[in-house]
Amino acid sequence: MPLSRIRLSDVTAAAAGQRGAHGAVAVDRAVADFRRGEPVVIRDGERAVLALAVEALTEERLARFVRLAGSSPSLAMTGRRAALLGLGEDRAGVVRVALAGTAAAQDLRDMADPLARPETAPTVVAVTPARPQDGDSAAVALAKIARLLPAAVTAAAGFVAHDRALEEWARRESLLVIEAAAVVAYPVESARRLARVGEARVPLAGAENTRIIAYRPADGGLEHLAIVIGTPDPATPVLARIHSECFTGDLLASLRCDCGDQLRGAIREIADAGAGVLLYLAQEGRGIGLVNKLRAYQLQDRGFDTVDANLQLGFDADERIYVPAAEMLRLLGFARVRLMTNNPLKVEALAHCGVEVVERVPHVFPSNDHNAEYLRTKAVRSGHLF
Repeated sequence: MPLSRIRLSDVTAAAAGQRGAHGAVAVDRAVADFRRGEPVVIRDGERAVLALAVEALTEERLARFVRLAGSSPSLAMTGRRAALLGLGEDRAGVVRVALAGTAAAQDLRDMADPLARPETAPTVVAVTPARPQDGDSAAVALAKIARLLPAAVTAAAGFVAHDRALEEWARRESLLVIEAAAVVAYPVESARRLARVGEARVPLAGAENTRIIAYRPADGGLEHLAIVIGTPDPATPVLARIHSECFTGDLLASLRCDCGDQLRGAIREIADAGAGVLLYLAQEGRGIGLVNKLRAYQLQDRGFDTVDANLQLGFDADERIYVPAAEMLRLLGFARVRLMTNNPLKVEALAHCGVEVVERVPHVFPSNDHNAEYLRTKAVRSGHLF
């Protein structure tokens, strides 16, 4: 099931032992290690897998990884990215790419990066699908949470998953041990634990009676914002807009997308209606992060459309989830909304999260010479209604 359709209650039973702050904090620490180029140990109930983000690979880090694992690593990546490399059929989920010997760090990075111009390619021995919640799938999920390219080098750690010797070895080597189920559950579980952490009156141009309320997961993750205009009545369907942050469009007024127009237009329309709420989600670039969005722009400049650019990078066309929006609405006391959107998936996603969408309010703005093809792709390939 795509993340965007996950219900608020759909946290896997396998994560039960890792739910709450403990599991989320462990994942946050693992994210920090991944971004620094440190390996982590991921237990999936059967295996203990050593994993390291491909984007952070250097020859020195790879050599340490091989020493720790005692064997040459495999490459965990999305099935879609592997297919684009000619490594089997296009399939959902993650695959494990077994390589002959230990490849150079640069060669492994090139396999994960569609912008690279590789001079050599490692010899591939086998490509096998990973299970949805095993260590390889969790390693790729962790790279996505870290906003890195979705690929990791992995190797069996040489211990039974819950062997005491594994814990002792990890402590000696200063390695963090986390559960695969906690990584997979993290996006939904983190949103489920949102709490109000700050609020202020912030008069806006054309909407002076505005409050901004900040919500943060209990584990200290990224904040999402509710921009409340006027005094909306919880007893009636609230006029609402779900807006994913867009640094380039919202702040810099980029012409490559329509995000800035949609943000300012929504504020204006809600103010004209008298009251409503704009939910500002920390999900840059359809959930892939700003750096990966810039990479996607480079691919678009090479001829790929906005959907295919994400797929080339190894992401889904849209990695966003709407559980944080549903949770903020619940905390604000709104159960029914009139949703300002051109994206039917948002309507479906909110319904899956228990929010009734009584009306879809069109939210369309003129195109320009720089975003006309982008908008056309959203209509033709993503089903947006213009």
